[in-house]
Amino acid sequence: MTEPFDITQPSEIDLHSEYLRADLFFAMGQSTEAARVLQPVVDAEPGNQAALELLARSYYGAAQLARAEDCLTRLVELAPANGWARRALARTLERQSRGADAAVHHRVADALGAA
Repeated sequence: MTEPFDITQPSEIDLHSEYLRADLFFAMGQSTEAARVLQPVVDAEPGNQAALELLARSYYGAAQLARAEDCLTRLVELAPANGWARRALARTLERQSRGADAAVHHRVADALGAA
């Protein structure tokens, strides 16, 4: 005999499904909702570069620049040769009026051939 499903117990989230759901929210221009859905995915998989990048893009799109900077800094630490992450970090720093900090990342992005 099977046990009945207990709806009072929290179920594990399907990280891939949540990533796809966040990607859909982001594509629809709902950056804040995308970030809300994606944060638990990044918390569960902190080394997942795709999830971290989408979270950074979501925070940037929602003008949550300090959070975007944190995600992009972590992404650059995980993948120092990621030119896109360097360029995005530089632009995030510029939006916070931190041009001198941004210049370093622009130079590295240029050296890596990032657009």
